[in-house]
Amino acid sequence: MRILTLFMAVTCFIAIALSAGMAQQVNGCVRSELTDPARVVYTCPGGLVLEAEAAAALAITGSGAPGRPVAVELSGKGVLVEVEPGSGPFQILTPQAIAAVRGTVYAVDVEDGVTSVFVVRGEVGVSRPDGSEAVALGAGEGVTVTTAEPLVVKRWPQEKVDRLLARFAR
Repeated sequence: MRILTLFMAVTCFIAIALSAGMAQQVNGCVRSELTDPARVVYTCPGGLVLEAEAAAALAITGSGAPGRPVAVELSGKGVLVEVEPGSGPFQILTPQAIAAVRGTVYAVDVEDGVTSVFVVRGEVGVSRPDGSEAVALGAGEGVTVTTAEPLVVKRWPQEKVDRLLARFAR
């Protein structure tokens, strides 16, 4: 009876631990969950960290050396991206834009036919999905991409930056 009780306790502990979001492998990246606010963090080889809102619709695609993703398709909600300088190219693909980077921290948000990109640190190139109308963003700058409006780089007000970064506990 004691062994059965111990076995049930261990089984229950494992089930609770697994449901609580322990780290697991996803396309070469270690996936873990954070709370307050709820988000999923993918720590990938080569100094790439993706922090996605819990409800974000994203797919990690392609891989470079050594097994590091080269792109993420994002079709809803936001993701904060950290790319180690010199670690190679990386891009976020959305229905409205491509945000390509080499060594930086930036956020991409997709909602209701609009993609917004904001750079915390470094530089990010943003273009339309066909590669046209490219702009370069530096730290503190953002762009809103729709199908109808031209791409205009703007320095974002601190309140807007704070609201965006709060979604990633920053």
